[in-house]
Amino acid sequence: MKKLLLISPFFSDRVKKPTEKPFLIPPLNLPIVASLTPQDYEVVLVDENIEDTDFEQDVDLVGITAMTAQAPRAYRIADTWRKRGVRVVMGGIHPTAVPEEAAQHSDAVVIGEVENIWAQVIKDAETNGLKKFYRSVERPCLKELPYPRLDLLRSDRYIVCNVIQVFRGCPFNCRFCSVTNFFGNTYRYKPVDDVVREVQLRVGDTRKSRFFGFVDDNIGGLPSYAKELFTRLIPFHIIWGGQASLTIARDRELMRIFERSGCKALFIGLESASQAALHESNKNFLKVSQFKEAIKIIHDHGIGVEGAFIFGFDDDDHGVFERTVEFADRIGVDAAQFGILTPFPGTAVWEKMVQEHRIISDDWARYTIGHVVFDPKKMSPERLQEGADWAWREFYSLRKIGKRFIRSLNYGLKLAVPILIFQFAYRSLLKTRENSSKLDL
Repeated sequence: MKKLLLISPFFSDRVKKPTEKPFLIPPLNLPIVASLTPQDYEVVLVDENIEDTDFEQDVDLVGITAMTAQAPRAYRIADTWRKRGVRVVMGGIHPTAVPEEAAQHSDAVVIGEVENIWAQVIKDAETNGLKKFYRSVERPCLKELPYPRLDLLRSDRYIVCNVIQVFRGCPFNCRFCSVTNFFGNTYRYKPVDDVVREVQLRVGDTRKSRFFGFVDDNIGGLPSYAKELFTRLIPFHIIWGGQASLTIARDRELMRIFERSGCKALFIGLESASQAALHESNKNFLKVSQFKEAIKIIHDHGIGVEGAFIFGFDDDDHGVFERTVEFADRIGVDAAQFGILTPFPGTAVWEKMVQEHRIISDDWARYTIGHVVFDPKKMSPERLQEGADWAWREFYSLRKIGKRFIRSLNYGLKLAVPILIFQFAYRSLLKTRENSSKLDL
């Protein structure tokens, strides 16, 4: 039996591996690839966030995925296997953005989505006829796809094992985001019946089997679809979280359905407390003045909110850090992330920064959203790094965690206690983040 090894490299050599379960989510792309692989292959999947790659095993073909921060590690893995005479195929967000670069470390590069071309990749590998690049002529239909091989993952190491994607594509084209470049600018979605069958297959009697993570970039992007899907999921009594736009709060019917179907947490890209920064990022559909009321509406349906903020927009000055932390608490988010604007290849921000000669690092390992890799307009790179690190420490200080816990009691212990645990998990990562940020700019 032939053996295929699929590897998701560790996120970055610049940071320490996380050990807290709230931050360990299974990679879905490689289980998808595994599900498309012929049955006469033994498939082994390695997520380096939780285990190391065994370079001593005998394999016939290696597949490696990579986001930008993973690229240096991915290339070293690929080079090691190729020195042993093993063929390597690379794919994912970063190789799609810079295929010629990835081709220097692999025998073949899959550009874009894999469903329509993986069978040909396997066939060519078997006949020693791998092409340098594979790109699907059209985007794949998501109807009746095989279920991702999540059984190949070490489920005991993740906070949630049941991860599902129902949408691909995004029409918003935020200037810092890679999603539209990779998946296209229109929504494509799995038939509701297919998703319901997958949930039915995965849900079990244990509490953990009832936890689901919807990894879509905007689970409420198509309201009519989301209403039908989650109405159908109500009888399964699952507990789920996902990512959404704050605009979902405008649809009270959708909010009620989310609540009834078991939604307990949403990750929402708020990006900034500045309307000018939202305009810069092409998110004019968000209004800063409406954030607080929208988050209250979500809370009223028993759903916690983690808000994501970005520092480094051209409009950001030295005071942006204090303003943002104060704003985050004032609008009532339960948890927050504070990222540094990162010009990923293939995005509009990348093109702008390159044209303006503002990129100061070509070390992909620094492209973690936690390091400064460009020259900001209204402050030094050092000040941007220091301010972002301060925002993390300040927001997750014991004083502020305590205040948020007291506030969250208004929504009941079932929401308040998980929020408290999640915040302390973030707090435990601060030392790691601080150590990784001390690298020379």
